[in-house]
Amino acid sequence: MDSYTDCWYHSSDGLRLYARDYHCRNLENLNPETVLCMHGLTRNSADFASLANHLCERYRVIAVDQRGRGRSDYDPVAANYTPMTYVQDMFTLLDQLKITEVILVGTSMGGLMSMLMAAIQPQRISKMIINDIGPEVDPRGLERIESYVGKSGPVNSWDEAVAQCRSVNSMAFPDFSDEQWLDFTQGVYREEDGVPVLAYDPAIAQAMQDKESGAVPPNLWSVFEKSVAIPMLVVRGADSDILSRECVEGMRGRHSGLVVAEIPHRGHAPTLTEPASLVAIDTFLAGLT
Repeated sequence: MDSYTDCWYHSSDGLRLYARDYHCRNLENLNPETVLCMHGLTRNSADFASLANHLCERYRVIAVDQRGRGRSDYDPVAANYTPMTYVQDMFTLLDQLKITEVILVGTSMGGLMSMLMAAIQPQRISKMIINDIGPEVDPRGLERIESYVGKSGPVNSWDEAVAQCRSVNSMAFPDFSDEQWLDFTQGVYREEDGVPVLAYDPAIAQAMQDKESGAVPPNLWSVFEKSVAIPMLVVRGADSDILSRECVEGMRGRHSGLVVAEIPHRGHAPTLTEPASLVAIDTFLAGLT
């Protein structure tokens, strides 16, 4: 059962942005560590509902809607849809909540943001969990994402919405049940006047098409190298077309303490609620790796 409060804040350029704030259920823990969960390109805070409910037994969990997603304002300037802008929004949120140190959980785009945040304010990041992304993005996966972001046609029912999600993501989740597909789809769509509509601004695709925008960083190795002193877990879908095994080995070579968990029967990106993901996350956060 979800147990969060709504958190609203304003970006430096005046957008009203949203996050879910899951308070720690352990009332004896008066000062719990905070986990900041950051979603992928077309997703939102709903992605982390199950993980947040799992972690908030021990931690405070903040799950965000980046600008242009979920309940956050859409940006009238599409060129602002870049990781560096989102990173600035995250520091604004942390400052508003007076959070001085945080554990980062970043899926895909959120993982790129995690690396950037750690490079800019390393003293503020205690641990990092990077979900299916690295300093290099496999061009196969990037081509696949660019083929559908901002290009999905309208749907008239939840059945059609589920079918559309399955057509795009079936390779990533080959063992999903009908119930899981519906839950996944309800995280991508919201209902307006009885009809599902995508819960993100199609304009996010515009920044991706501009190779100079920084929406898709070509190489973040120099950024990654600034975070090698921070404990880090990398979660990789065994069938990922975004994070290659070669990239993971490059990360190991630069980060001597890197922990890696490969999740079977998953492409891009694991939900982080798979049993193997939860074991890896719990073990890492407990400092047992």
